[in-house]
Amino acid sequence: MVRKEKKAELVDLIREKLVQAEIVIATDHRGLTVAKISGLRNKLRQQGVEYRVVKNTLAGFAATAAGKPDLSRLLTGPTALAFGYDDVIQPAKSLLDYQRSAETTLIIKGGMLAGKLLTAEDIVALAKLPPKDELIARFVGLVQSPVNRLLITLNGNLQSLMGVLQARIRQFEGG
Repeated sequence: MVRKEKKAELVDLIREKLVQAEIVIATDHRGLTVAKISGLRNKLRQQGVEYRVVKNTLAGFAATAAGKPDLSRLLTGPTALAFGYDDVIQPAKSLLDYQRSAETTLIIKGGMLAGKLLTAEDIVALAKLPPKDELIARFVGLVQSPVNRLLITLNGNLQSLMGVLQARIRQFEGG
């Protein structure tokens, strides 16, 4: 009886995390030692990402309860889920960096973003995007650029008019 209640609590916990997370990335952690998983978990935690080893059946129940039943397709073999709450790019970047840097067998299976299932290739493409702050800065620059050009053009015309008027004033004063 206690075991069943514990499983129900775990399903509720995973469901809550799935609902709160902006992005969820499923990985196969086969071959990673407990120390390596702990190291990865700590690295991800510093960047606001939670990494949790899950039982596939419980995670499947939680995914269905969270309204993300497609996530169950990724729940095969040893699975750990990375939950990104603020930035959707950072979890993908961090996992890819870890996969490349550490001689590890970590495999990115795929993920879920905005209710859509992502393939491993989609996660790699997402990781290659610039950070959110940089994207916002680029957007603001693009929006601001035409306004600045218009301002410079109008200002140039006004300065030319002022030059002509001042020359005319000097002409009247001198003559």
